Amino acid sequence: MKSSLYLLPLLLFAPAIYLNEINRGGYIAPTTAPTASSFLSSTVIEKRIDATIGAVEQGLERARASIRRARASIRSKNGNGFVPRGSIYRNPQAFYRSYIEMEKRFKVWVYKEGNPPIFHTGPMNGLYATEGHFMSEITRPKSPFAARCPEEAHVFYIPISVFNVIIYVYKRKQYTYVPLKRIADDYIDVIKRNHRFWNRTSGADHFMVACHDWGPMAFTRSEGLIRVLCNANTSEGFDPRRDATLPEINIFADQISQPNHPDLSSPSTRSIVAFFAGRDHGPVRPILFHHWGNYTGNDVVVYEHVPKGVEYSEMMRKSMFCLCPSGYEVASPRIVEAIYAGCVPVIISKAYVLPFNDVFDWSKMSIEIPIERIAEIKTILQAVSRRKYLMLYKRVLQVQKHFVINVPAQRYDVFHMTLHSLWLRRLDLRLSY
Repeated sequence: MKSSLYLLPLLLFAPAIYLNEINRGGYIAPTTAPTASSFLSSTVIEKRIDATIGAVEQGLERARASIRRARASIRSKNGNGFVPRGSIYRNPQAFYRSYIEMEKRFKVWVYKEGNPPIFHTGPMNGLYATEGHFMSEITRPKSPFAARCPEEAHVFYIPISVFNVIIYVYKRKQYTYVPLKRIADDYIDVIKRNHRFWNRTSGADHFMVACHDWGPMAFTRSEGLIRVLCNANTSEGFDPRRDATLPEINIFADQISQPNHPDLSSPSTRSIVAFFAGRDHGPVRPILFHHWGNYTGNDVVVYEHVPKGVEYSEMMRKSMFCLCPSGYEVASPRIVEAIYAGCVPVIISKAYVLPFNDVFDWSKMSIEIPIERIAEIKTILQAVSRRKYLMLYKRVLQVQKHFVINVPAQRYDVFHMTLHSLWLRRLDLRLSY
C-alpha cells in the first residue's frame, strides 16, 4: 500500500517545577489552498496572531503564580463546589487551584484534517474505551475547553484513533508497526504544511490520546509530542515529565461503569484477603499463577477463568485486596475495577506510571508488591494492620469519583483528570515561539 493512500511538564509546575509542586485509505481530507482574497493583509494577520500568543502565555503565567500562592496556603476556599482534601492528594491546595485555573483558561484546538473512522472517532466499548470517550467529549458541541480558533489554544489535539487504525487498516495477524507509523507521520506532515502551529514548537504543545497497546509506537518519530497513553511503560520510552497516563477502563455494551454503592463494599463483608481473575499471559502473571494458581485456601483466590456460578464483580466486593498484575503490557483495567468495588488495589508491575500520579499519592490508597515477592503475597497483606487497611479502604472510596466516565463529563471525573494532566504539562512549557 502506498503512502499516498493514507493521506485521502514536570507535574504542576517549570520543567521540574509545576509537576513537582503538586508532587510534593483517504483518511486525511485534502485541503484547498487559500486565496489572497480570503485574508487580511499578512502584516495585520501576523500582529493579531502575535498578540494572541502573548495573551495565551500571559494567562499561563498568571495561572502559575496563582498555583504557587495556593500551595503555601493552609486551606482551600470552597467557592466552586468540591474541594479536594486528604492525604491521597500530594498537595490538595495546589491541585484545587490548578484545577480551577484549568477550568477558567484551558483551551484545546482539535485539528480538522482527517476522516472517520481513522480520525475523529474512537472505541466507546471494551478495554480501550477511554480513548474514544476522551475524543467524543473534547469534540462535543459547546465544550468549554474547545478553542474558538487555533490562535487561542494552549494545546493541539491530533485526533487519531490507534485502535481504529488496527481494526480498519490492518490485515488479520499483521504484526508490524509500519502502517500505523506511516499514517501518524503522514498526518504530522499534513498539519505541518497546512498550519504554522507544529513548526513553531516542534510539536511540544501537541498531544495524542491512545489506549491500545500499540499507542506508544504511533508517534515515536515526534519527540516533542505529549502522549496520553494507557500503556505507560517507562521501559518503552514513556516519559512522565512529558507524557501522561490514561486509565484503562473496560466498558461493556455501552454500559458506563460506576462505583458500587459503599454499603455493598463494607469492610465487614470482605472475607477474602486477595483476589485475582484473568488470563495467564505476559511476564508477571505466570509467576503469580505458579505460586497461587493451585492454592487451595480461601484467603487468596487466583483464577485464570472464573468458575461457573461465581460472579467476578461479587468476588471483588468480597475481597479486601485486589491483585492487579501486568499482562502483556503494564496497564490493567483491574486497578479501576478494584477502585469501583472498594477493593484496595495491589499493584504488581514494573516500570508502570500510575494514572494521575502527579496529583495522587498512590501509597495512601494501594499496596505495591515487587514482582520478586509474589510468593509472599499472603504474608505481606496479612501483615497490614486493621487500622491501616481501613484507612486504605476509606481512601479508595474517596478517589472513586476521579475514575468515573460520565456522559456528558462532570467535574473532577476521569475526563477532567486526564485534561488536567495535559494542563500540567502545558504549564511546564514556557514557549517563546
